[in-house]
Formats: sequence, C-alpha cells, structure tokens
Amino acid sequence: MQVNAYGAHAGNQPLEPLSITRRSPGAHDVQIEIAFCGVCHSDLHQVRSEWEGTQYPCVPGHEIVGRVTAVGAHVSAFKAGDLVGIGCIVDSCQHCDDCEAGLENYCDGMVGTYNSPTPDAPGWTQGGYSQAIVVHERYVLRIRHPEAQLAAVAPLLCAGITTYSPLRHWGAGPGKKVGVVGIGGLGHMGIKLAHAMGAHVVAFTTSESKREAALQLGADEVVVSRDAQQMAAHTKSFDFILNTVAAPHDLDAFLVLLKRDGGMTLVGAPATPHPSPNVFNLIMKRRTLAGSMIGGIPETQEMLDFCAQHGIVADIEMVDVKNIEAAYDRMLRGDVKYRFVIDSASLAG
Repeated sequence: MQVNAYGAHAGNQPLEPLSITRRSPGAHDVQIEIAFCGVCHSDLHQVRSEWEGTQYPCVPGHEIVGRVTAVGAHVSAFKAGDLVGIGCIVDSCQHCDDCEAGLENYCDGMVGTYNSPTPDAPGWTQGGYSQAIVVHERYVLRIRHPEAQLAAVAPLLCAGITTYSPLRHWGAGPGKKVGVVGIGGLGHMGIKLAHAMGAHVVAFTTSESKREAALQLGADEVVVSRDAQQMAAHTKSFDFILNTVAAPHDLDAFLVLLKRDGGMTLVGAPATPHPSPNVFNLIMKRRTLAGSMIGGIPETQEMLDFCAQHGIVADIEMVDVKNIEAAYDRMLRGDVKYRFVIDSASLAG
C-alpha cells in the first residue's frame, strides 16, 4: 500500500512530503496506523548524514505508537484495534545468542526501524514519519497506558528504554545513589525512572535555571556541574551515574564521584569522541565506564508496563510534520521540554 510520509532526498536537503510503499501483512505481520511518532536526536543525525551510511530517500522515526488495523493469519497476540508501539527494532536474526536472550538490540543482524537493509522497497527500512507501518509481530509492543496519554508514550520507545535498560541492569533502586547527567530528552526520562525505582536521584546540569525543573521531574538533589564546590561535595558517593549528554565532555569530572565499584554508563551518542578519561580514575577504585544501547523487546515491554504502572510518560511538545525542520533546529538548541512528537494526522492530504 502507498502511504504519506516525510523524509529527505539528501543530507543537505530539508525533509519534504513523500509517498512510500508498505508491504501487505504476511502471516506473522502486524499492520499499524501510526497516531504519533516521537522525534529523536538520532533522526537528525541520520537524515542529515552526520552518521555514515544514510540511504536516501530517508524517512526517520523510531518512537511509534498507533492502532493495529490488520494482522497476519498466524498472529494471535494482537488484533485490530489494539494500541501498540514500535521502537528502534523491526527485525533481527532471531536465532543468535543475543536474540535468544531477548537482547535483539545487540544482534549483529538487527534491523533498525529506518535506514536498515530490508527486502521491502526501496531496499532499506523507512520509519515512523509516516501514516502506517507493517512489522513482524515479535517486534510489536503492547501499550497499557490510557489512550489519552498515547502521544506522550511515544518517546518511551527510545528515550524511555535507553534510560530504563542501564538503570535496571546496574541496579538502580532503594538504597542506591544514582546520578543523571543532562536534563534533556533522555535525562528527563532517566530522572523519572530512577525516582520510580526508589533510588536517591541527583541530577547534574550545567545551568542553574534547570534546578526547579529537575526537582519537579523527581530529582532529590540538583548539582550544577560547572560549580567545582558542588561537584566536590559528592566525591566518591555514587553507586551509579547515567550519563545522557550527547556532546563531548570531561568524563573524569563524573568518574571521581563514583564509589569504589561504582559505574558510569554512557547513553548519549556524540558526533565526535569524548576526551579520553584518566585510567587511574578507574583502576584506583575499581570503577567501571560502560555503554548501553536501547533494550531488547522483552525489556522494552517491561519498561512500558513499568511506566504504565507508575504513571510515567515523557514531557512532550506536539509538532506538525511540516514544521519538522524548525523542530530540529530547536532541538539542537535545547529549546524543547523535553521531546517533540509528530501528530501523524498532519501527514494527511
């Protein structure tokens, strides 16, 4: 079927209306009418060729929510009318150790929701800045939030799982002191989730003006990272730090805040590398510096269920798809609290 979409023909060209082809549902496929799609910083990096390998036309978007309109003959878990989501993964090899462990995000054959190889036309996946999508049932997620919250659920499919997975893996919870570096699209979700998990949450920001917002999100304390005295007061006190900043910065300033055996995980993806940390800040206290990438399908469903149980959604600003370039520019300036979401109704016509 042909559906309306928004994408770019080159990295130096603005996004514009496109018509793309979606396959008919196969035996194990779910067809979804997209209601809303979140806007991720990754969308901008990919569509503007700031990351290598972009294929054009490129239709970005991997924070997708909507309603099932049709299912294949062998699909039993979903039916027409269900509220569902699609995140960053639409396929994987399904048989490697990672897939069998429910960690499809680390499968070497993982197929991203856009810009990944597929037998479908035009030969690479096209994302959620579109009216509909067809996905294998394995990668479809059930949404249990009230329908009125659907737009604010969309960013959970990337920003939510990107922060939930490391917080869960490294054991954020009661009795733990957890830092969240950066109060943006990822960071605001990290604060909400760590708070709901029961941790003592400290938000790090470069701006004093964000203090009150961080407290409202659930932070117990706020530290202005440019203030050496405030930073020094937390030396060797953190069990875990979630670093969400997507720009190169001094990692040592945060590593020294970790306890012995504490760890910091990076989830922000800067366009150029961070300065190399001082290895002695790691070895002298057996600290760890790690990375984490989204989450597998079972964990993403767990995250959605956790958020529904705790009433957690993203803080969003709705945007007409025709204004996506302006939204990208604002996102680069940090001028959004905290995530843009496209209303797919703006693709009609």
